[in-house]
Amino acid sequence: MSEPDACRADVWLWRARFFKTRSLAAKYLEAGRVRLTRAGHQSRLEKPARPVKIGDQLVFALGGRLIAVTIEGLGERRGAAPEAQTLYSTIDET
Repeated sequence: MSEPDACRADVWLWRARFFKTRSLAAKYLEAGRVRLTRAGHQSRLEKPARPVKIGDQLVFALGGRLIAVTIEGLGERRGAAPEAQTLYSTIDET
């Protein structure tokens, strides 16, 4: 089996452990609170089924913090926190 090149946005946010449930991630996306940057083009993610790919950048506010990450991996399951942290790298905005 080949590794997929894209993953649903709600699934990725759940696998990366930003949300406790996939349905919470979906509701957050439907509210249009996540911005996606791919190949220099920025758009708002408003549908949970929108695909995200390795190299995409996501920016969103969660828990009073602004989170900016680059997707490094898509994952195959929701694993432990150390496993989830390998799915992204943070972007330092200086």
